[in-house]
Amino acid sequence: MPDLLLEVLSEEIPALMQRDVTRQFERNFRSRLTDARLEFENSESFTTPRRLALLVHGLPAMQADIAVERKGPRVDAPDEAIQGFLKSTGLTLADCEQRETPKGPAWFAVMQEKGRPTGDLLADLLPSTLAAVSWPKSMRWDESGVRWVRPIRSILCLLDDEVVPFRFGSVESGRTTLGHRFLSSGPLTIDDVGGYAATLEDAKVLLARGARMSKIASAAAELAKGAGFSVVRDEQLLGENAGLVEWPVVLMGTIDERFMDLPSEVLRSAMSTHQRYFSLLDGSGRPAPSFVMVANTKTDDSAEAVRAGNERVLRARLADARFFWDQDRRRLLEENLTGLRGVIFHARLGTMADKSRRIEALARALCPAIPGANPDEAALAGTLCKADLVTDMVGEFPDLQGIMGSYYAREDGEEEAVYTAIREHYSPRGPDESCPTAPVCVAVALADKLDTLAGFFAIDKRPTGSKDPFALRRAALGVIRIIIENDLRLPLGDAFREAISGYSDLLPPEPGPGATSDALLAFFADRLRVWLRDRGYPHDHVEAVFTPDWNNDLARLHERVDALTVFLRWDDGANLLIAYRRAANILRIEEQKDGQHYEGEPDTSLFDRQEEHRLHKGIAAARKKVDAALSDEIFHEAMSIVAALREPVDAFFDHVTVNSDDPALRRNRLLMLSQIRTTLDRVADFSKIEG
Repeated sequence: MPDLLLEVLSEEIPALMQRDVTRQFERNFRSRLTDARLEFENSESFTTPRRLALLVHGLPAMQADIAVERKGPRVDAPDEAIQGFLKSTGLTLADCEQRETPKGPAWFAVMQEKGRPTGDLLADLLPSTLAAVSWPKSMRWDESGVRWVRPIRSILCLLDDEVVPFRFGSVESGRTTLGHRFLSSGPLTIDDVGGYAATLEDAKVLLARGARMSKIASAAAELAKGAGFSVVRDEQLLGENAGLVEWPVVLMGTIDERFMDLPSEVLRSAMSTHQRYFSLLDGSGRPAPSFVMVANTKTDDSAEAVRAGNERVLRARLADARFFWDQDRRRLLEENLTGLRGVIFHARLGTMADKSRRIEALARALCPAIPGANPDEAALAGTLCKADLVTDMVGEFPDLQGIMGSYYAREDGEEEAVYTAIREHYSPRGPDESCPTAPVCVAVALADKLDTLAGFFAIDKRPTGSKDPFALRRAALGVIRIIIENDLRLPLGDAFREAISGYSDLLPPEPGPGATSDALLAFFADRLRVWLRDRGYPHDHVEAVFTPDWNNDLARLHERVDALTVFLRWDDGANLLIAYRRAANILRIEEQKDGQHYEGEPDTSLFDRQEEHRLHKGIAAARKKVDAALSDEIFHEAMSIVAALREPVDAFFDHVTVNSDDPALRRNRLLMLSQIRTTLDRVADFSKIEG
């Protein structure tokens, strides 16, 4: 079975575009192959700075045949209509079938559509597939008008050892490509698909992104170790460097000693964000006076010129940072607050100065729900947390906002709780970043996110579908994580109303009382469900504990769903769920039949089986213990208590006939089933659990 190779060689593709577009292209092409009835074994996609490549293994030589049916006229239709149908299909009446339809018997033509050779089909598919590639930014570069991220230089396309001929724009496919821009010369002829990767490697191109990342990481670690240092782990930077080079050459440079007293974050930002260098640490964990760079070529002078050039560029960048650091410290951080009046948060939500005032008030208001939080410290940190946005350092290094404010606040003599809260108030920025835990940090981080959510919901700028331009989903998940991971008793509804009140001087009154807070609660309910499912909790377990007052205590809801999930993994829990369903189904059927709801205590004097006495005593004891465990918020213990009911419940169903001929016994036993249902529903709504 033949293999397909497609390579589009262009000018340099931006590193940050490569992975997503490659996956999109492979996914789209696989779908088109399936639609075209071309089954295949598997596929691989590759990117380098200059090429987008795809390998598809195990294609058939021919497209699969299919049977095509066409409905014709009715059997008693005029002869002209029948002859016209036969002419259009190329068949005779003897080749057609009569079938019954709602309008009577009709003629049907059944034809075999022969599959086309795979090469011919691919020649038709590939131009439209390439045209469908969606780049974040693309360009037209010749008279053909087709778009690509950069000008295309050649297209290589082989089915085993045969060229698949097609044209994309003004470029025709063939069997040639180019190797490394500097370390190889002249075109490379690819004889067959199997020799492609090896030919490129001989021409100093490592095709696999993973291979380039591995080579960079191992070489950097080896260089650092030889100097007594270690590399700061940064997977994103590693991937970006792999997208910048086809043949990685890893070098170490030196940082001028006069810059080593700059904050470590400034050094790292200047190196990684601006220059794509790797930072190093010395044996004590402090920034090392060296860095690792990745070049895309070898030189005859052992790379001394490359090293010296990069050191010179970094010196200039760090000299700027030194100047900004010295300038910013000439004034107190609070003196920057006036500058925030000129920074717009949102046209309808005021300036960053307005936001700072709202964060100050909200952080203070949240402190009673955060054990150990000092309201004055939280308010001060809230006031200052955005002040570094107008500093020279953050203007040049935007990724240091919050961090630089923390340094400047510490230089000004502020308390540790205040400058730490300024540093951490953006956290968590994503699922992998840790949450603030210090009380004042928690208050300010929550206030910042709640203020943003309240403002954009109040002006109806809510996330829609896949669009979330103001990162409100991320802010909501941050609030959820902070509350749950810090075990806070913070009613969200009250927090939303407090946040919304901060906009009273900027926005008109709400269209209805609580409209924005209700919309926020619905939004948070969805985000909480997503967060719990991402942590491995089944959706039905989440719904089983989602009580109407869920928003009053997220931490307890999390503990409850965790306890329920563990409980249902036990044999006793799974079997008790079966018994619950049996009881609930019988009750539902009998209540519908009788037109009444069975609820209340059964009459013990009517018990005539030992199993009834045992179950009644077990339920009474369990109910008292469950209520105590729920009151103490020990949810795993509550689940353990109801698990003990499994044996008496099983015995009851094995030996007691619920639908007795005696009406009094039947009613009494239905009340026992009601006791099973209500007791288990105390810990979760078991009716919502599936499977």
